[in-house]
Amino acid sequence: MDFETLSRWANEELEALIKILPDDVRAAAGKVPVSMEENPGGGAFDGELAGDELGLFEGPTADEEADPAELPRIRLFLANLWDWVEQDEQDFRDEVGTTFLHELGHYLGWDEDEVNERGLE
Repeated sequence: MDFETLSRWANEELEALIKILPDDVRAAAGKVPVSMEENPGGGAFDGELAGDELGLFEGPTADEEADPAELPRIRLFLANLWDWVEQDEQDFRDEVGTTFLHELGHYLGWDEDEVNERGLE
């Protein structure tokens, strides 16, 4: 599948998902930019990644003071997501939402255990 189509589907999914989030979580989601990337490789520390990640949160959490040089962001790796769901559109859309919520949880300061407890593993 081409990156343009995957990006469009991912954007549609995120727009719909954000509308139904609780107010406080929706407000937090509005404060952290999301970048759609084909694969890891464009980030400063991507050499440390395995390469099969679905998404990544980078930067300070919502309760930390942000340094203008290190702003928070969520990165979604669309080709990896597409491969993970074995090229199924609906599963891709669902996994985009789950991965976004997982990374948003990290922005909110939740560690891996807290994210998993909320069903966002």
